[in-house]
Amino acid sequence: MPLVSVIMPVHNAAATLGPAVRSVLGQTHADVELLITDDASSDGSMELLRELARQDERVLPEAAAQQGGAAKARNLAISRAKGDYVAFLDSDDMWLPTKLEKQVAFAATAGTPLTFTSYYKMEAEHAGEAADFEPNGRVVWAPEHVNYRDMLVQDHIGALTAMYDRNALGTRLMPDMPKRQDYGLWLSIMRDGHDARALREPLAVYRAHQAGSLSSNKLALIPFNWALYREHEHLSVPRSARALAGAAWNSVRKSRI
Repeated sequence: MPLVSVIMPVHNAAATLGPAVRSVLGQTHADVELLITDDASSDGSMELLRELARQDERVLPEAAAQQGGAAKARNLAISRAKGDYVAFLDSDDMWLPTKLEKQVAFAATAGTPLTFTSYYKMEAEHAGEAADFEPNGRVVWAPEHVNYRDMLVQDHIGALTAMYDRNALGTRLMPDMPKRQDYGLWLSIMRDGHDARALREPLAVYRAHQAGSLSSNKLALIPFNWALYREHEHLSVPRSARALAGAAWNSVRKSRI
């Protein structure tokens, strides 16, 4: 069974951290290491992580020397990875129990080092455990296949479902950006000539937060997307503008689920 390195950044996530961690430890594919970076939490998250580590040796938390944001926290964890695959889960989301078993089997025959799945959406205040989750009909369906051009106009890959093959790609870090760093990683892999393929079954649960209106949330991402296209992908101004327009429309459409 391939070892899967699961990457989880944590910052003041004590309220949701337990279910997220248990959803990894409860996988039917049990050969995992859960690499967690606590990004200077002040709510007792690190104390909870130490207790979870005492209960299960697969939980491997480390505290960042200082708060650096999600990209740095993820990269600190990725740099410790020993697995054949690197997968990602945020501290307020969850995996369904068969997620890794099915995705690892799919990855073995997908013909690409980057795979992802569909996922469910639920309201953030609805906690509970992954093993008790009841399908709610709110599904973000993954396309079967995406290439670099597809990804420029929409980030089709939910970070909580993504997994890459370290044996094929080596250890790949995220760009050090305040937001959209996961999108930047997928683009860099695909820019190198790799398409991504999806197992279309929903195998994870994303908690949707309602901080501000839909329009204000999407407007707030515009400068980060623009920086990604111009500074990370080095696209021309016209091509960046076209990608930004497509990404904005598709983002609003997906958020209505």
